[in-house]
Amino acid sequence: MDGTKRSDIKPGLRVAIVLKQDQTSGKLTEGIVKDILTNSPNHPHGIKVRLVNGAVGRVKKVFSEGVSN
Repeated sequence: MDGTKRSDIKPGLRVAIVLKQDQTSGKLTEGIVKDILTNSPNHPHGIKVRLVNGAVGRVKKVFSEGVSN
């Protein structure tokens, strides 16, 4: 999954996001989704999320395994 569909993203899912300051380099940051910030059902650049560590960025990759709480 590439992270452009909101229905694919759920809190607790492990994802790789690109932070605003890393958009030019394309550097990805991995983490666990805390909040989904994009309201539209899809976004061509990726759904914007907040990770549990507070980082905000657009999802570029969704990992198949999540984290159970």
